[in-house]
Amino acid sequence: MERYSAENAAMACESKARRATSYLLVAAGLLLLGGCRLDMQVQPYYRPLTESKFFADKRSARPIVEGTVARGDLRADTYFYTGKIGNNDGDYMPYPVTAEVMTRGQQRFNIYCTPCHGETGDGNGMIVQRGLKRPPSYHNERLRKAPIGYFFDVMTNGFGAMQDYSVQVSPADRWAIAAYIRALQLSQAATRADVPAGQEVLSNPPAGVEIAPPYDTQGATNASSAKGPATPAGGQQQ
Repeated sequence: MERYSAENAAMACESKARRATSYLLVAAGLLLLGGCRLDMQVQPYYRPLTESKFFADKRSARPIVEGTVARGDLRADTYFYTGKIGNNDGDYMPYPVTAEVMTRGQQRFNIYCTPCHGETGDGNGMIVQRGLKRPPSYHNERLRKAPIGYFFDVMTNGFGAMQDYSVQVSPADRWAIAAYIRALQLSQAATRADVPAGQEVLSNPPAGVEIAPPYDTQGATNASSAKGPATPAGGQQQ
């Protein structure tokens, strides 16, 4: 009996020791796992153009999976994003043109377009005056008859020496610019018949208002210099 009691006690002690060891190992494992945080901010990543040993072509930058659509970028309205109906340029705005739209179009046009096209769209922008190839005027016959979707397409995809502005200018702003270009074209070729009935086209100042003739400062200076110094009363020149 004493021998069995001793053996049982030894086994009980050994079991307790094993359990204690297991608990310690589990606790140590949990502590180690707590230090292994692989959230997005610390996950492994490739630097741009770094070679990959995993892919057969060794390129770390992978092409987008076919059919992938970025959130908020479904682009179901193809005309809004292309300006085309089938293969042809459309000739209508995809949303109502308001005063706010025209103001926005003018602002974006002045920022992105005037350096080449000029403020009136005549193609004589500041960098053209510095030697860049001159773009065509918006007021020639071809562009006056071009559908509005044509201007949107050129801004989206570029044309000739002009790069595309699809990254710098959003689709909605491209349409706003196209609407403003139409307004520029009308402003440079408008006639009295284009003004709504009952609205007067002012060409003379209102009654009682006198407009002084232009003052030629250069001419005035030259004329004054040519007369020489003034002669004071008494007839003697100082």
